[in-house]
Amino acid sequence: MLKRKELSLSSIFVYSLLLNAGSSFMWPLVTMYINDYLHKSLMVSGFTLLMMSLCMILGNYLGGYLFDRWSAYKTAMIGISVSSIAIILLIFFHGWPIFAFLLMFLGFGDGINLTLLNSYATKVTSKSSRYVFNLLYIGLNLGVVIGTAMVGYLLKFGVHTVFITASFFYLVLWIMTLLKFDVDFSNNDEALNGELIHPSKEPTHKNNKKIIYSICAMVFFIYLSYTLWESVMSVHMVNMGISFEKYSTLWTINGLIIVLGQPIVNYFGRRFNMQKQIFLGVFIFGISFILLLFTKSYLSFVAVMVILTVGEIMGLPDVPAWIDNLSSKSEKGKYQGFFNSFMSFGRAVSPLYGGLFVEYLGYNILFVISTILILGSLLYVISSNKNKKAV
Repeated sequence: MLKRKELSLSSIFVYSLLLNAGSSFMWPLVTMYINDYLHKSLMVSGFTLLMMSLCMILGNYLGGYLFDRWSAYKTAMIGISVSSIAIILLIFFHGWPIFAFLLMFLGFGDGINLTLLNSYATKVTSKSSRYVFNLLYIGLNLGVVIGTAMVGYLLKFGVHTVFITASFFYLVLWIMTLLKFDVDFSNNDEALNGELIHPSKEPTHKNNKKIIYSICAMVFFIYLSYTLWESVMSVHMVNMGISFEKYSTLWTINGLIIVLGQPIVNYFGRRFNMQKQIFLGVFIFGISFILLLFTKSYLSFVAVMVILTVGEIMGLPDVPAWIDNLSSKSEKGKYQGFFNSFMSFGRAVSPLYGGLFVEYLGYNILFVISTILILGSLLYVISSNKNKKAV
């Protein structure tokens, strides 16, 4: 039987949705479970999340490396198998310290899975990479909305129920990987599409690498700041007299805007220069943090979240597509791994970054510094890219 030449768009969307829904079960749960159920300190829970994130970064790098140099299919099976075994074992073993060790294996497997999904997406030729990565981004955010909404409800029935449900997601992913991911890339050529940059036509590959590294640095600062909304912002809002339930509603608003707005941005975005759209989106995203200096009511927080999310859907989904366009055929997995690694590293160190600033300098300085880091890295990307042809 002939192997398929690329992963279908429906498989990319469903896989992204299920993977992010499954992994989103764990992130809101970890800190609360370690503190309230295992009776460990916040420092211990923070260190556990950091180690999980570092293992994910290792998985990001290894997944990209093996995609380029070994077998994409075997690497995908290893990644989803590690994640599936870890989450299934958590059903039976979730005391201390085995809980922390299994989380690290889960992070490692998910790191491989996320990079492999991006890498498979780079090989789709039936649609432009911009279209494919926008679809992947919708699946990602819809999965996060489903996962975070379900975990709050399921926890009422016990932590076993959460792990059993998450295991179901990963088992479906394992079956999908087994049946769908054995793809033959040997004759896979890049689509001849006006939106694509062909690295072979660039003056030097070194120039492309410089731009990719600058983009990855920008991604690090974006997620370093974005993750503050998941950590210190909840405390900040509660301290201002806003309930935790209202804070949680902000993420529902964020998810709905992304799921409903991303197809609209994707439709109209095809008429605009991709790089300029990314620059405008990241600029709006960065400006939203300086606006936090003036937020005093819940409605003002809603307004800032809407502005941040508009910047997000304009600027972030196309970033891996841009990196893909700048990468040579033989290094697509490597640079998708870099992208995911810098994103994961930004998320990993953000709680510590935010906590230190809040404790010693206060929230306002944190918001100002975050704005400077995002906009400063954006200017560096623009400077690195100024001699390139528009995408």
